[in-house]
Amino acid sequence: MVATAKIKRAQSRIEAARPYAIKMVDVLNSVAQHVGAGSHPLLEVHEETKNVVIIPVTSNRGLCGAFNMNILRRAEAIYRDETAQGREVSFVAVGRKGAGYLRFAEYNIIAAHTEFTDRPTFIEAKAVADEIVEMYQEGSIDKVYIVFNHFKSALEQKPTTHQLLPVKQEEISGGEAEAGGMSVEHEFEPDAVRVLYDLLPRYVNTVVLRALMESAASEHAARRIAMKNATDSATEMIENLTRWYNRARQAQITQEIAEIVGGANALQEA
Repeated sequence: MVATAKIKRAQSRIEAARPYAIKMVDVLNSVAQHVGAGSHPLLEVHEETKNVVIIPVTSNRGLCGAFNMNILRRAEAIYRDETAQGREVSFVAVGRKGAGYLRFAEYNIIAAHTEFTDRPTFIEAKAVADEIVEMYQEGSIDKVYIVFNHFKSALEQKPTTHQLLPVKQEEISGGEAEAGGMSVEHEFEPDAVRVLYDLLPRYVNTVVLRALMESAASEHAARRIAMKNATDSATEMIENLTRWYNRARQAQITQEIAEIVGGANALQEA
């Protein structure tokens, strides 16, 4: 019941944040038309990919079915693919369950965020994104993946992998911003390159925030389904045990009656 109430609030937060993300992509699209692909370090693809970081977004609590293991399995699959190509892979764990599993499996963890609540904020997303952006700009890492559960509905959550860095050019220049059926032309002050330098880190922060919010909503939905399945299983077990108990009790009563009748008949014959 608690998870059901939280699902609606989490879903409302996702829907409320969606217009901001869409408009940011529209503005980045307009900026991308004025600058080149290498105009920002976050757009630059490093000549050689040596170090990869995976960010699995898990929960702080359990009792949510396969919610966390689906993410961790997906992260481990990426790990195997990247290490097979001779790359060093590290993890930035988000959530206590993911951090605990990765430590137990002795993976290389460069950072862990286990203090986030089920109502993620922009500040929390920025804390994750800033350290990754800084390492990418320094050249200490070459590629970043974020793995999270995409909230499709209260009954379906889909594990999703998104390449966070480098930012793919087609993500910010894949379509045209339109308003009233006409292309929107933006004026930039002081210039498009400076605007890009300000907006692109915010875009990365927004992607991380979306992943955290999607994961939070998916966690509540997964917990609701897991608890419903547990309740249904417990109810079915109680019914089966009650039916078995009634049969055993009836059999015992029948046996006792048969013994009494048999004893009475034996006395009469005597």
